[in-house]
Amino acid sequence: MRHEPTAAPAPLSTGLPPILPRRPRLLILGSLPGALSLAKREYYAHPRNAFWHIMARLCDIPKDASYQTRVAALKENGIALWDVLARARRQGSLDSAIERASEEPNPIADLLRNAPECRHVAVNGGRALAAFKRHILPVFSDEERAGFFLLSLPSTSPAYAAMALEEKVRLWKERLAL
Repeated sequence: MRHEPTAAPAPLSTGLPPILPRRPRLLILGSLPGALSLAKREYYAHPRNAFWHIMARLCDIPKDASYQTRVAALKENGIALWDVLARARRQGSLDSAIERASEEPNPIADLLRNAPECRHVAVNGGRALAAFKRHILPVFSDEERAGFFLLSLPSTSPAYAAMALEEKVRLWKERLAL
């Protein structure tokens, strides 16, 4: 009897710690950092990801600023940054490759309960929104849900090419009111 080799399981990716200002007023959530971000230990490290370009425009950050300068600017603007998922199995960097059964969420509910001034939660892309609705939203009571606004933003990923950069900038600015 012949046995076909089975595919190796996708590697387990573990996310990055949150970027937290002293008093966050806005929390931006991605799904799970990609391979380059994990290797560099920097959010949105892929050079074609539009996140830092958009934040540069919205928070007046110089385009050639270092990662540390960008992070400091987010904190100065009261913006926290994290991911819905703490870890998951994924082959490559695409959100579509995340194995749903392996998803483990970050304790976002705890963060929001301990930061009552953080009344806006923005999710970067459809996969992050779906993971938030699946893992985080059910943890909150109706009263707690009424305490924050959930904002859906177009993905900054280079894989989401259906929308031009300027349109993404416009929508992020409009929805975040920065």
